[in-house]
Amino acid sequence: MVRAFNEFSAKSESDGCLLCYNAPCTTRCPHGVDPAKVIRSLRFDNLNGVAELIGDAELCKGCQEKSCSKACLKGKMDRPVRIPQLMNYAGSLNKKDSRLRKVDLGITFCGIPCENPFFLSSSVVASNYEMVAKAFDMGWAGAAFKTIGTFVPEEVSPRFSTLRKEGNSFIGFKNIEQISDHTLEENLDFLKRLKDEYPTKVIIASILGQNEEEWTYLARRVTEAGADIIECNFSCPHMTGEGLGSDVGQNPEWVERYTAATRKGTHLPVLAKMTPNIGNMEIPALAAMKTGATGIAAINTIKSIMNIDLEDFISEPRVDGKSTVGGYSGKTVKPIALRFIHDMKKHPLLKDVPISGMGGIETWRDAAEFLALGCSNLQVTTSVMQYGYRIIEDLIDGLSSYLGAKGFSSVLGLVGMALPKLVPADQLNRHSISYPKFNRSQCLGCGRCYLSCYDGGHQALEMDQTTGKPKLNPQKCVGCQLCSLVCPVGAIAVGKRIET
Repeated sequence: MVRAFNEFSAKSESDGCLLCYNAPCTTRCPHGVDPAKVIRSLRFDNLNGVAELIGDAELCKGCQEKSCSKACLKGKMDRPVRIPQLMNYAGSLNKKDSRLRKVDLGITFCGIPCENPFFLSSSVVASNYEMVAKAFDMGWAGAAFKTIGTFVPEEVSPRFSTLRKEGNSFIGFKNIEQISDHTLEENLDFLKRLKDEYPTKVIIASILGQNEEEWTYLARRVTEAGADIIECNFSCPHMTGEGLGSDVGQNPEWVERYTAATRKGTHLPVLAKMTPNIGNMEIPALAAMKTGATGIAAINTIKSIMNIDLEDFISEPRVDGKSTVGGYSGKTVKPIALRFIHDMKKHPLLKDVPISGMGGIETWRDAAEFLALGCSNLQVTTSVMQYGYRIIEDLIDGLSSYLGAKGFSSVLGLVGMALPKLVPADQLNRHSISYPKFNRSQCLGCGRCYLSCYDGGHQALEMDQTTGKPKLNPQKCVGCQLCSLVCPVGAIAVGKRIET
């Protein structure tokens, strides 16, 4: 008998799904159920979406054909995803989550009404008319079009690489791509057509000039083309020319000068896109606001070297035997993005400035964290490159359901909620300990917590020879909670706080 899935096993199994296009598990289902979409919602923490999608779970429970598993392409690699068990688990969520109230995600950003806070960020995912039109049709509220200049850069091949960890090949992403590879006139035509055909969607025109005259000229041209907002690219980390991209963002004087030049060419809201390749983002952000910016976009990618191949000593991406410093993005940069956004929102002169946040947003939970730190607009790239525009369905559904469950009446109610609970280090409680709390029935006895505590902590755990499970020595425990972080099944939780 196959053991029923719990939350841990369901998450682990859904993580193994290939997330196929035109998934055969769905196309071959004799009951018209969409297991691919159910699994995708599980993958992206949209449990309410799972509950709604599963519908009549009895169809899956009684299915004898198992056509979904037989069609699963992962079976050609090792074994198929255990789709029937996942569907049964999804059915068990139906009663618990299906009655959640949903909240409309409309929000105003820089004075512009947006149907939801989710935008494509300025990158390859928003680089021509067809792409952005498809994204709009699927539910994205807006797009920051790929950066427009007066020149067309010469690109390299290949231009992407990823950082791997264990079974995950996409925790970090590096690119060495520059601005748009279309001419200025082609890009202006894309903007005009998009605005004409999607008047309620929001178009952010990202621009990059080579001098003050170009910044003014580009601002005027994209304004005439119908853009709603202009974003100044002060932050691309791998432009080939001096005084471009992140070179500008690290120099407050250039930020002031080019923001003023942009403002000269437009009446539209202006965002200054910040580089994280700097210690204090508040300095260039203040410079931008001083000379005409309406808001801030943060963060752009981080200067990086992805790896070194120890056979031939070449880094990635490999361009005819050589590589270069590029821009790092993906899930692993989220903590860095949140830190910079926090710093700006805590600054007395920036606390009320609108911020478009980006950097590692994959799920609705990531999005909610950016909102809770004060962002009122969100931009996404790397996740789209990995999963496609379709992630918008779970982003919208997951965030809307979360807001309803928490009692919020709008997205705006969440904005900034986390800021009061982030304080300087000297204001933290240093006179108490939260000891770990062990769930003995859930513990597998693998000893991961013991190894980490002994070799990387305070030697406060030992393995009980009778039960084969860890035992705590409270005299040595300092409550660091390393054990709870490494437990693979979540059998260790933070216990009650005790004053010392």
